[in-house]
Amino acid sequence: MNAPRSVRVTKRFSFEMAHALRCHDGQCANIHGHSYVLDITISGIPAVAPGHPKDGMVIDFADLKRMVKPIVERYDHALFLHEREKGSIDLSNALFGRVIFTSYQPTCENILLAIVDELVPKLPAGVKLSAARLQETATSWAEWTG
Repeated sequence: MNAPRSVRVTKRFSFEMAHALRCHDGQCANIHGHSYVLDITISGIPAVAPGHPKDGMVIDFADLKRMVKPIVERYDHALFLHEREKGSIDLSNALFGRVIFTSYQPTCENILLAIVDELVPKLPAGVKLSAARLQETATSWAEWTG
């Protein structure tokens, strides 16, 4: 048999989220929404364990989904704003029931880095986050590579 070779596997997730960019000099200063697509790419050596249910896998896609799903669920149908905007909205209003405030500008790039930072510690031994891609529009996205 050939020597072990590393393989990359990717799982795609999607969520809907609104945000506004504080002090932006264009239309993104206004609250607006996107249909985000998140691709998570894991790399590792496929398991060699004949008869084991994970034989031949770098990671079971179901396990990867369990790790990423809570992150995606937190963002899904939320409004993501810089913490300096807290005084701008009435949080007692039901319209603002899912607001996330953050210390950083909620750009596609920064959201992606926050997802990466949250996901990496959850990964099992022997696998590595190889890449992550957050698509904000049909023609715009941010990519991270490990």
